[in-house]
Amino acid sequence: MLNVQIVLFDGFDLLDAIAPYEVFCAASMYAENKLAVELVTAEGARSVPSGTNGLVIQASGRLNPDRAGILLVPGASGDVKDAEGPASIPAILSRAMKTEITGLIGKALERGEITVATVCGGSLLLAMGGLLDGRPAVTNQMGMEFLGATGAVPIHARIVDDGNLVSGGGVTSGLDVALYLVERELGPRIAHAVEQLFEFERRGTVWKDKGLAPEGRTLGDDDEPSHSPAARIPFENPVAAASMFEGIWDATLATPVGKLQVRLMISTSDGMVFGKATQGDETLDFLNPVLKEGTLTWSLRITKPMRLNLKFEVVADGNQMTGTAKAGMLPASKLTGKRLSPSGGIS
Repeated sequence: MLNVQIVLFDGFDLLDAIAPYEVFCAASMYAENKLAVELVTAEGARSVPSGTNGLVIQASGRLNPDRAGILLVPGASGDVKDAEGPASIPAILSRAMKTEITGLIGKALERGEITVATVCGGSLLLAMGGLLDGRPAVTNQMGMEFLGATGAVPIHARIVDDGNLVSGGGVTSGLDVALYLVERELGPRIAHAVEQLFEFERRGTVWKDKGLAPEGRTLGDDDEPSHSPAARIPFENPVAAASMFEGIWDATLATPVGKLQVRLMISTSDGMVFGKATQGDETLDFLNPVLKEGTLTWSLRITKPMRLNLKFEVVADGNQMTGTAKAGMLPASKLTGKRLSPSGGIS
């Protein structure tokens, strides 16, 4: 028996979840009940409001990360006009990430007999929780840059098969992902029968990291390369940099998911700039810090409250710092800071 769990959360996208549900139910009919599909949540059986006009769907059980089979995670449906509001897709995914979903799915990914599948923004939910670091995946085209900012490797394909992780890009890809999984697990004849029933043929080539690579291309080379781990970069005017930015700063980031307090420690030595950022119990080195025309930029790989590669751009005026931090498609977060000490104390 192939067990399929479709994982719902508040604000999930209806088509992401229900299209695969129908495919798996049809496959069960043709496969003489050798497949069982269930709607589940991290909390257990409950009514789950979707992100489409709040339409409620009843989940019948709790996500079980130890049950062999398939776990399918849909994306979110929300306000695409206001990317900073509480009804936006990033905000819905962030709230879902703070439940037990990512922890339970993380356990499932550790088990060889479980395939985790995502549809559209479902891969972003996992990536924000740090589960896709270094793994090829796809999401809705509007979220590909953001997917890369989480540390995943964005692949521009309809379906990406990375072994125990299968992802689909776009809200209608739920049909394609489910049909592909039916073919992979139960065979092409069952998948073909479902296609005939639905009068729908699966779209696109399934991308796998196998076979000959196209000449001159490498994995994920359509997207921005990852940052080097350099902690210091030469800058134009070390004297000006020391007076403008050197010191310990208390900074606040106003993000779509709430305000974050960050302690920045910046110093200079021998024409080089050094930086560290502390948020909670996590301290990270600046990546690729560069000073140009009075603006200091750097990147930071944070893991809390979600895993993201943030790009900072700040200016200093006396003991006041202002700027932005941005990750992929997310709107830029405003940064404000106050210098506490004239010395960063970093070497």
